Amino acid sequence: MAVQFKMVPKKNILVSPPQIKYYPCAIHKGEEDLYSLAEMVASRSTVSKADCYAVIIGLTEVISETLAAGSIARIDNLGSFQITVQGTPADTLEELGTANIKGAKIKFNPSKRMKSKLKNLVFKRVR
Repeated sequence: MAVQFKMVPKKNILVSPPQIKYYPCAIHKGEEDLYSLAEMVASRSTVSKADCYAVIIGLTEVISETLAAGSIARIDNLGSFQITVQGTPADTLEELGTANIKGAKIKFNPSKRMKSKLKNLVFKRVR
């Protein structure tokens, strides 16, 4: 199965005169929700769909709790999740505090095994 992509024009305004370049952009064919993922896992194992659903729900809750506790959540063949923060700078260490934190994000780092799967992808251009 091939990953489909299309070419998208983007204007580079940093050069004079502005130039249009074309970049590849992946085409997504919908999404799979938790229920359908649990169904797929169940079809490949001896575990029921309901059990898979419960485990996936439980896993997402435990990952959230782990991140909130300040730890990295690592799932060996999948990758790791960790919290990153964005904020404003301070002139001195003494001035730096929680008021400087403007938000947090969850960063996902895929495992080596997951990254290696990208090497086997086949691409197909769609007009």
